[in-house]
Amino acid sequence: MIVPIYATSTFAQDGVGGLREGGYEYSRTANPTRTALEEALASLEGGRHALAFASGMAAADTALRAVTRPGDHIILGGDAYGGTFRLLDKVLTLWGVEYTSVDLADIEATRNAVRPNTKVIWTETPTNPLLGIADIAALAQVAAGAGARLVVDNTFATPYLQSPLGLGADVVLHSTTKYLGGHSDVVGGALITSDDTLHEQFAFLRNAVGAVPGPFDAFLTLRGAKTLALRMERHSDNAERVVEALLGHRRVTKVYYPGLADHPGHEIAAKQMRRFGGMVSFEVAGGEEAALAVAARTKLFILGESLGGVESLIEHPGKMTHASTAGSPLQVPDDLLRLSVGIEEATDLVQDLLTALG
Repeated sequence: MIVPIYATSTFAQDGVGGLREGGYEYSRTANPTRTALEEALASLEGGRHALAFASGMAAADTALRAVTRPGDHIILGGDAYGGTFRLLDKVLTLWGVEYTSVDLADIEATRNAVRPNTKVIWTETPTNPLLGIADIAALAQVAAGAGARLVVDNTFATPYLQSPLGLGADVVLHSTTKYLGGHSDVVGGALITSDDTLHEQFAFLRNAVGAVPGPFDAFLTLRGAKTLALRMERHSDNAERVVEALLGHRRVTKVYYPGLADHPGHEIAAKQMRRFGGMVSFEVAGGEEAALAVAARTKLFILGESLGGVESLIEHPGKMTHASTAGSPLQVPDDLLRLSVGIEEATDLVQDLLTALG
């Protein structure tokens, strides 16, 4: 019933150059527990291939290094995860890769940002932390016209709420640490594609660099994925209740949630997503100090980074997950708080926030 944890670093072989049935030789290259996870992830995303990684950032680094060379250009969303921005701005630029940040909801602006050396359009939808929405099918057309690859970070939406490959994306990325694992007890990442050549490039680089999850990490992620559908329904239900409460509060100046009818990406989100997910961001009247005070007063919403677990989390992106964007065009508002709405009783979560807001 349950995939075993193959806690082995190496496998017996039938002879020099001859592998036993299953083709396993060394766990950096492949491990049966990890294979089971990868088969599940590929199936969930509707792709032919999946590779699991030691973290979401290891997956991101592999995706970008496999398809870019010094002198190449990447288009990045103007509201991107701080870790992705840091990877591009502080690491890949040292390797000679260029990037431009663009509002990917503006298709014409994205098209105008394309250069002859553009190799990747990198998008999150919904974005982290401002919950922006990008039209995946439209971006796929721009990428195809430019001879570039469209990579979609599907961490916030999950395969349950959104299927980027079916909308034309070349690669789907996940931080499996988040909703796929779902219990805040494992770190991991994944790349899913139906492109055989891309998969071979990713697999070669992952093996060469060695950024692989251990078998217990793969086991935990696979366990979490089994309840993904149930959890995402509850996350979405609770987020809608939280949004409703925040909209009516005098100390909340703005709420970011793609399920709101006045959200600029609402129509696209309704078209390409099953539901709108469990992530909510909002701005607090009084600026940064007021926002920090609210984050310090919650009880059920635990102050912490990461997201997508069964427990609710609150964080201040400007000083936490997105601190690396300070002073850049991707800097987030200093009065912004981000919520990862868990699966607790919605009434309790709402009351916790109302009490913290005063």
